[in-house]
Amino acid sequence: MATLADVARRAGVSPATASRVINGSSKPVAEALRERVLQAVAELRYVPNAHAQLLARPRRSVVGVVVHDVSDPYFAEVTRGLQRVATERGRLVIICNSYRDPVRELEYVDLLRAQQVAAIVLAGSGYQDDGVNALLDERLAAYAATGGRVAVVGRHLHRGDAVLPANEEGCRLLGAELSRLGHRTVAVISGPATLTTTGDRLAGLRAGLAAPLPAERIRYADFTRDGGARATVELLDAVPGLTAVVALNDAMAVGALGVLRERGVRVPAEVSVVGFDDMPIAADVTPALTTVRLPLAELGARAMTLALDPAADRDRVETLPAELVHRESLAPAPAPA
Repeated sequence: MATLADVARRAGVSPATASRVINGSSKPVAEALRERVLQAVAELRYVPNAHAQLLARPRRSVVGVVVHDVSDPYFAEVTRGLQRVATERGRLVIICNSYRDPVRELEYVDLLRAQQVAAIVLAGSGYQDDGVNALLDERLAAYAATGGRVAVVGRHLHRGDAVLPANEEGCRLLGAELSRLGHRTVAVISGPATLTTTGDRLAGLRAGLAAPLPAERIRYADFTRDGGARATVELLDAVPGLTAVVALNDAMAVGALGVLRERGVRVPAEVSVVGFDDMPIAADVTPALTTVRLPLAELGARAMTLALDPAADRDRVETLPAELVHRESLAPAPAPA
């Protein structure tokens, strides 16, 4: 492989001049010299060393993104928005999957800080753990002290700019609609109790429902189809007279629909099912799923925009709205037998 020294010799310039041209240095280089260096790069098929470029450039060019799981459709959409803005700004994105492991998340923040990335975006729910939150705040403060920028998506207790989905308001809309349709015996398939997203969505649902939501009608599960299916089996066996199932994300709602179909329970004639997030599959299942739509790609785009914009005097917080999407899986509560 050709080296920087090879390029400099071919162009008849010093290695320092060749480096300034290749790495986009702000120091001026005569146009004739620039053209000779670029011609030598093309002739030799020179590929710059990425680490050397990072050190040589006048500004950091890489952004680190920590998500729970990019294979999850929710985070895939958020990441799509993040990457779109980063690409428009000429930045490379490093994606790190924490798999909802707070220790791994801390390790990624340390790793990205060591790589001197321009910004770190944490995308996903925060944790209901004061110890974890304190450690993460400490790591983010150390990173910010070096000039790095921080933005978060869907968190509440960490420094940096924040873009928040309207989780609580979205579930309040769901609860109010269920109440309007006469549902009084409602069960919930919840996400993990350790996540702030779960707490927000449950709080909103309780605020919207006209009837109480006792703990025995809530099952905590993974934000997955299988988690939703297992929780639905438990709820059907434990809650007599159930008229509606609220899943706190669409993947769990799909699992619920599968179990109800297997048991011969008609949706929505006997039991209504609603979800949250409005993933593409929500419109494709049978019956099509009533859910709450979040502007997921826009959440990511706004977070990356804040992360790359000049720092404000104080941390900025933006909340993007939720919208109730009516489809066939929700109907009025059936009349008592």
